[in-house]
Amino acid sequence: MTKSDMAAKFAQADAFVAGKKVKIDFGPEGVILLDGVAREVTEADGDADSTVKVSWEDWQALAGGTLNPMTAFMSGKLKVEGDMSVAMQLQSVLGKIGG
Repeated sequence: MTKSDMAAKFAQADAFVAGKKVKIDFGPEGVILLDGVAREVTEADGDADSTVKVSWEDWQALAGGTLNPMTAFMSGKLKVEGDMSVAMQLQSVLGKIGG
């Protein structure tokens, strides 16, 4: 799955954190911005309430259920900047897209 495919899947599933903006930063692969305020998903960089930094490979493992989010965080594979409570709601967002 490409990043664009993932962004489209988020948009189709209406997968947002209500009223919040969450940026998933994949480093060289770019970003996906889940804008729960405007209810849109973009691949444009922008301000966010919470930014999750993770490699594309580790993100795919998280989305596919083969990497535990807490394990990823504790091992440094996933880093969070900004509002941690918003980032923690991403697990339910992942559930909406079915991995």
